[in-house]
Amino acid sequence: MGTQERTIDAEVAARPALNLDLVEIGALSATERDAALGVLARGMRDNPVHVRAFGADPALREQRLAAMFGTTFTVMSLHEQMLVARDDRGTILAVCQMTPPDTLPPTQLQQLHLMPRMMAMGPGAAFLTVRWLKAWTDRDPTEPHWHLGPLAVDAGLQGRGIGSRLMKVVCARLDAARDVAWLETDKPENVRFYEKFGFTVAAETDILGLPNWFMIRRPSRRS
Repeated sequence: MGTQERTIDAEVAARPALNLDLVEIGALSATERDAALGVLARGMRDNPVHVRAFGADPALREQRLAAMFGTTFTVMSLHEQMLVARDDRGTILAVCQMTPPDTLPPTQLQQLHLMPRMMAMGPGAAFLTVRWLKAWTDRDPTEPHWHLGPLAVDAGLQGRGIGSRLMKVVCARLDAARDVAWLETDKPENVRFYEKFGFTVAAETDILGLPNWFMIRRPSRRS
């Protein structure tokens, strides 16, 4: 890990203890785009698939993740459906992309804009990323559903209950609308985390030689 990444992670971890009652969940504003990208890149930097696709260097992985997410933000405006958790100073602590059921796949024009940006990461990383994302997309359920992800808590803040607070709001919205949700993960600890919120494993397969889980959530009968 480079000096800059160690410094950022140390600064995040050194923040005062959080009062979760003061953590607010709301929509991402246009001025917070870069802050959300930073949380995603740092929070997901060490995921197994990202290590396999983007290499062993944490700084390079973080850079490539920010570029990949930034590309989807710019070309497909996916961040317009993003929920974020903020502390009482307005600092973004966690993010969750919520793609609604009626979202269309990328158009040909969008794909033309996406590919050069993907190739800028290097042909090897771009090839692996396309393989991994296609494998995820191919397993999307055919029934209408919300797609959750990327979802990340900032590095150094994970395990403090922020993700749970965010997921409670997400799930409350899903239950109120009586909607199905779907997500993918490459971390077994995430499987256990999402199961606490009503997700169940619908499928499991290796992608880029690594185990990946596909999880579905149906509305709570209690709502």
